[in-house]
This record gives sequence, structure tokens and C-alpha cells, in this order.
Amino acid sequence: MEHTINIYCDESCHLLNDHQKSMVLGALWSFALKTSEHNAAIAEMKAKHGLSRFFEIKWSKVSASKLAFYRDLVDYFFDAPTIGVRVWVIPDKSILKHEEFQQSHDDWYYKMYFYLIRNLINPEKKYRIYLDIKDTRSRQKLRELEKVVANANYDFSREIIQRVQHVHSHDIGLMQLADLLIGAVSYSARGLTTSPGKQELIAHIRQRSGLSLTRNTLPSVRKFNICFWQPNNGGIENA
Repeated sequence: MEHTINIYCDESCHLLNDHQKSMVLGALWSFALKTSEHNAAIAEMKAKHGLSRFFEIKWSKVSASKLAFYRDLVDYFFDAPTIGVRVWVIPDKSILKHEEFQQSHDDWYYKMYFYLIRNLINPEKKYRIYLDIKDTRSRQKLRELEKVVANANYDFSREIIQRVQHVHSHDIGLMQLADLLIGAVSYSARGLTTSPGKQELIAHIRQRSGLSLTRNTLPSVRKFNICFWQPNNGGIENA
């Protein structure tokens, strides 16, 4: 178990025609042995701030009235050495030319997941990958992602990737934390300023991480890894 890592995947603005400029995919990882401890700590933070244990943490819910709670969550993430996040940002979906490359948006979407996941996988460890159930296409996404991740790491016997499965985010604190962090990067990438609470939380993430959230980190960064994808400039292969 000490060599097993759980990965919680989430996404923001991933549809082609959703009228959002940027798209973000993200994966929060945790040592499997520590997941119960992390989920319990997140539940305790909810209780500390007078929230029900059934309260679902989501970026869309961030507001000034609950800012202290969300700041505590961010601090917990940065203080915990056994969790980290990798975020893959597509800054401008309008420049995509799927027909030119003879691919559908779905084909390209799974390619992006390939690049998101590949830097997280160490062939000497075992992985369990979890996706939030979001829509009627979730089952197809699960099958495709499983193939993409296995092929990315030549794990055709499925010895490295032990499982890829759906979960309900409201049951898992770490999946909710993934939504929060990925949402923050997405909000920043889109240049939004509609919520003072969200802006303050992003400022806190920037302060704790030392990152602008608008530029690439080094590929070797484990705690808060960000890659901004750009086509036809070599950025993919170096991500």
C-alpha cells in the first residue's frame, strides 16, 4: 500500500461549445495509505466551520462568507506532504483545428488527459484513478481514459494502473479538494474577477504556492504542477 497512489481527476470548461475560452484538466494525487486521514481532516474542517459533513466543497460555491473555511482547506493542502496536484490548461479553445488534424474534440480531449496523467505515473508504483460521475457520457469517458493511461505507460497488463473507476464527489473529500484547486486555476486562466471571495482565495493560493497560476511550472514540480498547453511549439513534448 505504501507504493500505491490514488489520483482524483476533474475538469473545468471541457466542452467545445460551452462559450468558455479556457479548458482545464486536473489530477490530485495522494498516497493511498493517507487518503482516510486526509478525508477525515477535511470532514473535521467542515465541522470546525459549522458546516454539515454532507456539505460538498466546490469551486462554484466559494464566497466571501465561507472564505475562512476555504483558506483552511488551501493551507491543509500545502502543509500536507502526501498530496499534490497537476493541472493542464488549454488557454484558448477557439484556436483548435480538429478537422485539420482529422480528429474529433473527444479525440483531442483524451490526448490532453494523456499529457496530464503521464508525468504523474512512476512505473515502480501502483495507481488507482478516480473520476467524478458528471453526465451520461461518464461511462465512455472511463473506458477511454483507462486505455489512454495504460497505453501512455505501456501498462498493457494493467499492473501499474490497478483500477480506473467512477466515484461520487460528495462522498470523497479529496475529490472535492481537486474541484476547488482546479476551479481556482480555471478561474485565473479565464481572467475572471466576478467574485471578491474567489479572488481572495486565488491570492492566498498564489501566496502559499509562490506561483502566478498563469505560467508553467517546471515538469519536475510535484506539489502544484501547472502546464499551459500551446499547439505546434514543442510545448506538448516538454510538458
